[in-house]
Amino acid sequence: MSKKIRTEAVDYLFKAILSLKNKEECYIFFEDICTINELLSLSQRFEVAKMLREQKTYLEIAEQTGASTATISRVNRSLNYGNDGYDMVFERIDKEEEKKDD
Repeated sequence: MSKKIRTEAVDYLFKAILSLKNKEECYIFFEDICTINELLSLSQRFEVAKMLREQKTYLEIAEQTGASTATISRVNRSLNYGNDGYDMVFERIDKEEEKKDD
């Protein structure tokens, strides 16, 4: 069963996130809105996605991140059958890092 994600409340949350100006503001906001475990879980999933894109094995990913194989599998499913959100962000991060190297 699919949950409806596009709600006014989610729109307002995203508006708040988009208003953040730098990494320090992100830390301040996310430390207030998330528990430490929620934030660490989100960052772990993002790291898992990055490592999957780098062709790391499930075993390597599990050892380096502490993620369960169920989490790795879920992230892999999102990478392969999701909305390409991870790839969109990875491309932007890569472009930003290339600019810094120039």
